[in-house]
Amino acid sequence: MRPSAENMLRLVPLPLCLVLTSSTRLAPSPAQDTTGPLPVETLLSLSSTVGGETPRWAPAGDWILLGGSNLRLIRPEGGAISELPVSTGGSGHFLASAEPRWSPDGRWISYVSDKSGTPEIWLWSPQDGEEMRITANGGRLVKGYSWSPDGSRIAFSGNRNGQYDVWTVEVPSGEGRRLTDGPQLEVYPTWSPDSRSVLFVRLDVAWMDHTIVEVPADGGEERVIVEDEDFFDYGEGGTFGYPLISPDGSTVIFPSYRSGWINYWSVPRSGGQPRPFAPGEADQTDGVWSPDGDSFAYVENHGGTYQLRTASAHGGESRVVARPASGVIGAPQWSPDGSRISHTLETPTRPGDLIVHSLDSGKESRLTDSMPIEGVENRLIAPTKVEFQSGDGLIIPSYLYQPPEGSGDEDGRHPAIVWTHGGPTSQWEDSFERSIQYFAQRGYVVLLPNVRGSSGYGRDFEEANDGCWGKCDFADAVAAAEYLRTLRYVHPERIGTTGTSYGGFMSCAALSFGGETFQAVIAASGYCDRVTFFQDGEFRHLQQLRKEMGRLEEHRDRYLANSPYYHIADAQVPVFVLHGEGRYPGSPQMTEFFRELQRLYKPARYKAYPRENFYVRGFDNTRQMLADMQAFFDYYLLGKDIELPGVGYLEELEGVSY
Repeated sequence: MRPSAENMLRLVPLPLCLVLTSSTRLAPSPAQDTTGPLPVETLLSLSSTVGGETPRWAPAGDWILLGGSNLRLIRPEGGAISELPVSTGGSGHFLASAEPRWSPDGRWISYVSDKSGTPEIWLWSPQDGEEMRITANGGRLVKGYSWSPDGSRIAFSGNRNGQYDVWTVEVPSGEGRRLTDGPQLEVYPTWSPDSRSVLFVRLDVAWMDHTIVEVPADGGEERVIVEDEDFFDYGEGGTFGYPLISPDGSTVIFPSYRSGWINYWSVPRSGGQPRPFAPGEADQTDGVWSPDGDSFAYVENHGGTYQLRTASAHGGESRVVARPASGVIGAPQWSPDGSRISHTLETPTRPGDLIVHSLDSGKESRLTDSMPIEGVENRLIAPTKVEFQSGDGLIIPSYLYQPPEGSGDEDGRHPAIVWTHGGPTSQWEDSFERSIQYFAQRGYVVLLPNVRGSSGYGRDFEEANDGCWGKCDFADAVAAAEYLRTLRYVHPERIGTTGTSYGGFMSCAALSFGGETFQAVIAASGYCDRVTFFQDGEFRHLQQLRKEMGRLEEHRDRYLANSPYYHIADAQVPVFVLHGEGRYPGSPQMTEFFRELQRLYKPARYKAYPRENFYVRGFDNTRQMLADMQAFFDYYLLGKDIELPGVGYLEELEGVSY
């Protein structure tokens, strides 16, 4: 008789580490100040209890597996989280494109790690602690994997031969079989319910069109199930994701942009005309079939607030299962008996937690606590959703963070920051933003505009900045500053702007194209010369540029006109250029941007943070970066007589290495 999941854990030869339980709360230290802004260390210590991967139910329904930087288990009824003795090794993380999963019989937990030198699929046994590497693909990444329902094989996508192909591997022998051999990306394989076939997604060369293909698991002739066009997949197939085949094997559900919104569509597995599944004027993601195949659950994005919905297997009218007043629901998963759905929930004042929703009673249980320090959540600032018109009349949805009362000047007015997001195909939503909280708590009004080009508001809005990066979308940032100037509690001459990645590019645009709209600019880890970026950037960035800006050889004038680097002579306000010191070509771009500023005698500061990639992620560096950013804004927006961060002269950069 196979041991129960509980006994399996007891048999593990390595000690389990119990971390904070969902019911335990930590009282503030007696020395902790309960007034004024939260310490930066407190803000940076707040993180999701769930990790970045989908929490998955054990086949017996008695545990839920949590990912993150380590593997953990929690009971569906809550209680202590058990940290499993599984070493990630390598770069120290599991790969998000291939999340930890249970084998169908619960014998193994599979995960992907690069601790052997390349990303490979590993198995760990909760029964006896045995760990083994099951693949030796030797490629760069694993683009999705799944267990066969009979537990005998794993299908995965790997690029051992220079392109992403679909493979299967026997469990536990490790014997591999290559199922596809084509020049295009063939990714995110899943299985038919009878374990006889593998379904996968094939992208065209531009990553615009997706074809769902079925192939026999032992190899053989491929069959096209459905083709979907005109849906750019910056995630190399990850945006489209796995084909979602029904438990009876008759129906496949997939996301499509054909209605102008990312909605789910269904098609018979045998082929035929797709039809809208549960149409709505909102983007739909994270779809999953119920175990009995009678229902389908997914999340729907309404202006940055995510709802959990279900629809019958035949589609049509959906039912709202969970509708937070403010929050981002994600990663829904059915319990094995279909009576409950687990999901993650993040809000502007709380990082991600795991929730279990009973479908019969409607009762929700929070299994984890991402806010263990008493009183902290009440001191965080909840934003207000606002809208304003850009210069051409386009409505720009945004989030407005107001500082605590009494933190302004003698007239009750505050400095302000326009903070643009990365992407540009991304979105500010109802999420927990540490950096925004840091500045709002320190007296800054912060406005987060979802400028044109943002996702979540339909295809027309998302494509409204195609061909005009840094110009038409920057006009929305200008409108954001003008909106702030209409607020009685904002000082109209003390407005700065910042952002990271594409937000860093937009900050460079504010410097070169914005005149005196902003009084101070911080450009963080941006790519401000799109010509060089097109020539030297990694392939997915090149694909995005081709789609949204056109080919460089055909549109060089457009690239030159829209790249802030070539217009630095027009800069009229001080700028702080910052980034992590690693990763070509981003770091040299920002260094050269600063050098050009200095060559033209523009007021600028520069800092590269050590032991980082291009983006600043580490705890100590992030803490220092936020202090540096505040010092820069305090100096130029508040007139404080303090030391400016970074360096300000070319000769001080000599000897900087990358």
